[in-house]
Amino acid sequence: MSTFKASCLSLIWIASAIASSSAQQLGKTITEADLQQWDISIAPDGVGLPQGQGTALIGKELWENNCQACHGENGKGGPAGNLVGGIGTLKDKNHEKTVGSFWPYATTLFDYIRRAMPYYAPGSLTDDEVYALTAYVLQQNGIIDENTELNAKTLMDVKMPNRDGFVQYWPVQPGTK
Repeated sequence: MSTFKASCLSLIWIASAIASSSAQQLGKTITEADLQQWDISIAPDGVGLPQGQGTALIGKELWENNCQACHGENGKGGPAGNLVGGIGTLKDKNHEKTVGSFWPYATTLFDYIRRAMPYYAPGSLTDDEVYALTAYVLQQNGIIDENTELNAKTLMDVKMPNRDGFVQYWPVQPGTK
């Protein structure tokens, strides 16, 4: 046997030995409880919205403590950009893509805040806090008033200004808006 063939066979044997011994040490069995922590997607039609509630009045204090440093006072400015304003500007040369001007569903705002905010501690907010922050951003955009209580039902009643600005591909469930 040539030295080259012997070297190749040795490398294959060593690689398979390493793979078989280390494969048994990787990962762990995922439990149903493990999956539930990550199964938090909220569809545009509201499927998956959790129990809870919140208003913009409650959301204002949460905003000041968790969001203002990145998104500015009242959602305008800050290093992460505006979330408020720009409604009706999408066809303009100097358009502004914000929650109020661009996002088609309030449920996707809830979903994003719930899974990704605050930036320094994603997923740390309670469902009530997420409803309150969602209400605050919507109120700052003039979409709801500060006393509107958002919950799994009322969030579905929110019609975003640009809802009809997209091609619908998400299957709308009977009985939803």
